[in-house]
Amino acid sequence: MKELVSSDRIESVILEFRGVKVMLDQDLAELYEVETKYLKRQVKRNIERFPLDFMFELSTEEFENLRSQLGTSSWGGTRYAPMAFTEQGIAQLSSVLNSPRAIAVNIQVIRLFTRMREVLSTHKELLLQLEKLRGTVTHNTRDIKVVFNLLKKMQAEERNRLLLVQIAKEKKKHRPVVGFKTDKDKPEQ
Repeated sequence: MKELVSSDRIESVILEFRGVKVMLDQDLAELYEVETKYLKRQVKRNIERFPLDFMFELSTEEFENLRSQLGTSSWGGTRYAPMAFTEQGIAQLSSVLNSPRAIAVNIQVIRLFTRMREVLSTHKELLLQLEKLRGTVTHNTRDIKVVFNLLKKMQAEERNRLLLVQIAKEKKKHRPVVGFKTDKDKPEQ
C-alpha cells in the first residue's frame, strides 16, 4: 500500500502531553486534508466515542507552553485550545471522518504508533539486560581488573622482548667479522 504521508512527517507531529504520546487536531486535519474546524465538529458530534483516554483538550497552561515553543504564527492566531488525540483516539477518528484519505492516513498513523511502541519495548528489554549485566559485572570487577593488569603486563613483556630482538640484530650488523677469511669472504677490488 502506497504511503500518502511520509513516516517522518507523521512522527514530527507526535507530541507528548500528560505522559502520553498524542497528535493535535490541527496536525491531524492537515494530514487528512480537512479543515480543523470540520475535524473538531465531527468529534464534538460524536463526543461519546472519545473518552478522556482517547482525546482531551489542552489546558490553558499547556496551550500557552505549546504556543511559546512553536510560535504563534504557525498556529494562525488560534483562540481555542487544541484537542489532543491519543493512539486510540486517532483510531476512533476513522469512524467519524469517513473519507478514503482519512482512513488511509489513519492506518499509517496507527502503524507508526505500533512501531514506536515495539521499539520502546525492545529498548526496555535491552535496558533490563544491561542492568542484569551491570549487577554481574560489579561482582566481577576485581577479577576483570586482575585480567586487564595481566594483559597489560603481557603486552609490556612482549614489547620488551621485541625491543631486545631488534637491539640484538642491530649489534650483529655492526660487529666486525673476526677470524680467518677465505677468498670468497674478501671484498672484490
